[in-house]
Amino acid sequence: MLVLFRAIAIKTLWVAVILLGITVISFGVIHLAPGSPTDLQTTLNPYATAETRQRLEKIYGLDRPIHVQYLDWLSRMVRFDFGRSLGGDNRPVWDKIKERLPLTIGMNVISLILTLAIAIPIGVIAANRQGGLFDRATTVLVFLGFAMPGFWLALLLMLAFGIHWPILPISGMTSLDFAQLSPLQKALDLLRHLAMPIFIYTFGSLAGMSRFMRSSMLEVLRQDYILTARAKGLPERVVIFKHALRNALLPVITILGLSLPGLIGGSVIIESIYALPGLGQLFYQAVMSRDYPLIMGNLVLGAILTLGGNLLADVGYALADPRVRAGGDSDD
Repeated sequence: MLVLFRAIAIKTLWVAVILLGITVISFGVIHLAPGSPTDLQTTLNPYATAETRQRLEKIYGLDRPIHVQYLDWLSRMVRFDFGRSLGGDNRPVWDKIKERLPLTIGMNVISLILTLAIAIPIGVIAANRQGGLFDRATTVLVFLGFAMPGFWLALLLMLAFGIHWPILPISGMTSLDFAQLSPLQKALDLLRHLAMPIFIYTFGSLAGMSRFMRSSMLEVLRQDYILTARAKGLPERVVIFKHALRNALLPVITILGLSLPGLIGGSVIIESIYALPGLGQLFYQAVMSRDYPLIMGNLVLGAILTLGGNLLADVGYALADPRVRAGGDSDD
């Protein structure tokens, strides 16, 4: 087990180094992009002069060399201070992020739970009935899921259930009379507003996860210990769900770790289409307004989720696989 802890410590150190490299590249790229935070404040203002723009750049610190700006930002980030937004409100970046974070995390966690609850049984049944009608039907579903862009599906759902059959709202998170509703009515109102976005998240992830689960299950079913279990006369449900499924789930742990970055990146388009006040919409608005501190705050959060997901996947795989733990104990 000591070997496992040592490997985790080394991996954590590398995560910190990689995160530093990501911040350097991201900071340079966003400053190379056309436009400036002062453009929106001066271009549309007929009274703004060149001196006004220079004064704003000095206030924001944009007149300094880029490496000086980065070191100043890094010194504040180490203290968990992402600075203040360059938008009109001038609010702390972290305050704006944490307001939007619960909605984005909540929708994606619900979607992930639904995806696992549906994809794992589909993958197991399809593998156990390889070549059958259920396997062929789910294969068609997988191809549809891979081929259908999320934004296109969102527009179709809005057209179908928001216009032709107006049973679900197509924008926002709550209704106008939300404050006057009872607690149960508030919960139902939230559910109605979030039903289509959560369905899109789930459908987009379902195809890949079910196909991955099927492939992993087929590989396990070919192993000798499965043939031995069946030769002993064990019931098929015991062979599938006790012996095969446990080992087939190990690669899924890696996929779950790699799915964490999608909590932000995959939310940008859907939250913008449905006008949901989440982190994806905030990131899009920050990019459009060239709000450098807010962009960096979102990028750092995404990088932490990505690297943290990889680290958790490695740890989870080691904890779930007895062979890894046995190897670590034997080295001690």
